[in-house]
Amino acid sequence: LAAGLVQAARLQAAGVRVMADTFVARQPRGAGVFAPARMQYFGEAALEELAGTDLMVFAGTTQPVAFFAYPGRPSVLVPEGCATLSLADRATDAAAALQALADALGAPAAGPTQPLQRPASPASGPLTPQACGVAVARHLPEGAILCDDAVTSGGGVAVPCMTTVPHEVLALTGGAIGIGGPMAIGAAVACPDRKVVSLNGDGSAMYTVQSLWTMAREKLDVTVVVFANHSYRILNIEMNRTGAGQAGPSARKLLDLGDPNIDWVSLARGLGVEAVRCETGEAFEAAFASAMSQRGPRFIEAAI
Repeated sequence: LAAGLVQAARLQAAGVRVMADTFVARQPRGAGVFAPARMQYFGEAALEELAGTDLMVFAGTTQPVAFFAYPGRPSVLVPEGCATLSLADRATDAAAALQALADALGAPAAGPTQPLQRPASPASGPLTPQACGVAVARHLPEGAILCDDAVTSGGGVAVPCMTTVPHEVLALTGGAIGIGGPMAIGAAVACPDRKVVSLNGDGSAMYTVQSLWTMAREKLDVTVVVFANHSYRILNIEMNRTGAGQAGPSARKLLDLGDPNIDWVSLARGLGVEAVRCETGEAFEAAFASAMSQRGPRFIEAAI
């Protein structure tokens, strides 16, 4: 197997791409960090990006599959005619296996990294996930831990944060939502000297809203951001992708978080966390900068 990998890698050295799973439990990000591409979330988009690939080598993971399975849509994300090899499964030391492969190939000791480039100015106007991302990239402290359960809004933060100061990102490891708050508690307890930021969709945050009380009780240095769009938006998208036709009123109501809208500021304050609601880029910039300059739990509702 090793000999085959070496030969295949040498033959394809000019066209090798390093990619990560769509969701990675723990990953460094920011300036000075190698940033592999991520597998696309939607199966057809992933296969389009992988078109022309003739060998996939898995290290610390398994054959990629789509997040949801739907009739008429691809599930196994391996292009037709592409061979696959497992260098190291999840029970194997993937880092050691990759190091051995790099040594066998005589690969460079270091790869390309991201330059430090923070946004020069804050975002303005009505609040969007992208405007929030600008503020996070501008004010996130070096060594911070970002717990990402923001679902449809997370990409707006991830892109500008690719070149901000070095930090770590923790993400969901399965298909469930609601991990953002509890994961932030664990990170803050484990690393009390590092700022922790928890990014959440409002649907996700409702699963474990009691985590706010724990943050307040333990005086944890966590800033919680909830992107409030009053909908399980990712599930609305997935429902449309089933091909079952337009959802009726009862089905749509199951994925709606309005009527009444959740008063996140009152909810957070009732659980003991100082809270503010932001509707503009300027307001979010001020709120996030303030939270990063102080210790202790803070809550920001991003009304998008």
